[in-house]
Amino acid sequence: MLGEIFDPKAELFINDRLRPHWSQAGAIVFVTFRTKDSIPREVLQRWDREKNDWLDRRELRNGTFWKEALGTLDEETRAEFDRHFNRLREVFLDSCRGACVLKQPRLSKIVADSLLHFDGDRYQMGDFVIMPNHVHLLAAFASEDAMEKQFDSWLHYTARQINKVIGKSGHFWQQEPFDHLVRSPKQYEYLRKYIADNPKKAKLRPGEFHYHQRPN
Repeated sequence: MLGEIFDPKAELFINDRLRPHWSQAGAIVFVTFRTKDSIPREVLQRWDREKNDWLDRRELRNGTFWKEALGTLDEETRAEFDRHFNRLREVFLDSCRGACVLKQPRLSKIVADSLLHFDGDRYQMGDFVIMPNHVHLLAAFASEDAMEKQFDSWLHYTARQINKVIGKSGHFWQQEPFDHLVRSPKQYEYLRKYIADNPKKAKLRPGEFHYHQRPN
């Protein structure tokens, strides 16, 4: 495989201020990052209310905001929570809201070239797909610090290059990606299939996405 499976007994780095939030040296991470205009603020606010309500119905929030309550959940409940709200997010992203400029091959190529530039040197890049308004990827990093620096580099560099082409300035990406450490070989294969199938689910035509499959 691309890297190691998450080891629950090994050191795990969690930090809400960094991106990605969860990291473990050598472990495979599945990451989704999206354009800033892909999910409107009112939708995010509605999901915040729905997450609070979900926890309230199970008497699990105790008056805190949903993000604070997540750390108190048992593994099974947390997995159920993540499945439900991750599905909402992915369906919404696949509806291609926002300008969706990454449909343009010359812009998606900027992202693809950046992701592959230091593959085999600073990180091991797995499969990825560049959708019109978001990116899914699998990767493994030697250290938590390497992961943090690389994501900062990817987001900063690609935003600058894309803005130069489209004649805009400012933030292009939402600054906090969604991340998940891969916990089994079965899950790894599931995520590879998810990446490969994503364009078809979103009803995209050839040329409206960029798919990269890591050689076996």
